[in-house]
Amino acid sequence: MQSFPHYYRVTAQGAPDGAVEIHGDRVPALRSASPAEFDGPGDLWSPETLMTAAVGDCLILTFRAVARASRLAFTSLECDVTGTLDRVDRASAFVRFDIHARLQLPAGADPEMGRKALEKAEHNCLISNSLKAAIHLTSSIDVAIPSGEELTSV
Repeated sequence: MQSFPHYYRVTAQGAPDGAVEIHGDRVPALRSASPAEFDGPGDLWSPETLMTAAVGDCLILTFRAVARASRLAFTSLECDVTGTLDRVDRASAFVRFDIHARLQLPAGADPEMGRKALEKAEHNCLISNSLKAAIHLTSSIDVAIPSGEELTSV
């Protein structure tokens, strides 16, 4: 890892109508527009969906690092994130992010170790740590079992 501080440069460009073009160094361009809730088309990424996606994306990337450091093997991690936007002191703001994380572990793995790694990842996620909104993580962990037996959830 490079020493801090880190800098991330993004250029957003838009006309009076249509999509906003978002460009960053060495990454594909994105198109963005207002979400349907703000009378936008609802068929492009929006600042609201990008913010919500960043919470889930960061949790998975942080979990990868925690799992690697803990020597925790995992099959997959899927995060469903719901960002709640509301009015606070006459301004719109995200007030909460609910994350449901579904972690799949290989046969023989310790689900409690998986749960602790998820909690550590949530605690260390730089996006979550940068937001004022409450972050609420719930999880389900599936451990694979040998062939011929049913999968169980904990």
